[in-house]
Amino acid sequence: MRPFEDSPISRDGKVLILAYDHGLEHGPVDFREVPETMDPGNVWDIATHDAVSAMAVQKGIAEAYYPSYEDDVNLLAKLNGTSNLWMGEPDSAVNWSVDYAAELGADAIGFTLYGGSNHEIEMAEEFRRAQEAARDYDLPVVMWSYPRGQGLKDDTSPETIAYAARQALELGADVAKVKYPGSTEAMSFAVDMAGPTDVVMSGGSKTSDRDFLESVKGAVDAGAKGLAVGRNVWQREEPEPFLDALEAVIYEETSVDEALDRI
Repeated sequence: MRPFEDSPISRDGKVLILAYDHGLEHGPVDFREVPETMDPGNVWDIATHDAVSAMAVQKGIAEAYYPSYEDDVNLLAKLNGTSNLWMGEPDSAVNWSVDYAAELGADAIGFTLYGGSNHEIEMAEEFRRAQEAARDYDLPVVMWSYPRGQGLKDDTSPETIAYAARQALELGADVAKVKYPGSTEAMSFAVDMAGPTDVVMSGGSKTSDRDFLESVKGAVDAGAKGLAVGRNVWQREEPEPFLDALEAVIYEETSVDEALDRI
């Protein structure tokens, strides 16, 4: 494993990744609530907040915007992704190479694996190639470990989330991005299953300030190293104060009430 604490995307051993691959993965629906977020430059501006340790984007967004932000934002190159127009069994196209991401200046790479999909074997082999190439550049590897597929009945059960975290370890990821399984106890099980692979919580759909902060607090208390979040930040009319609150919970390990006072 690459020591995560020494990587550019880590701050004091913790992480807050701002994810903005939604334009490909979800399409226009995610930008309707706050239309300004259709403009990637506005979200890159949000990513300059001190709480954000990296920005996760696809190739085109990185090419167009990262050169203007490279002094202020760490780039997490999200290598694969598929549009919501795709209606088949979960799969994810590899859209750029580790070599090209490194050439562009990436500080880490991200890669989705849909464990349980009929395409899992192909995706695992693609991940292997990306993970080994990332080692040549000393880039940490973040796996979006999302069990999904027609044979999977519950993709958020504690057992399934723990399996996702373990799969990230077994395949060589430095960081596993997994869904929050609903409780600190269940998240602790996932963290334990991941062993030396660090675990971060996936942000998911937008919820209330308190509900989201309580989930993040539960994940941190369980041993998670932080958060990879998109909609719960940039779908807010005023994302900066909410990032202040997340900074308090993740890096300072304050209570939720103390964090809410910063909004």
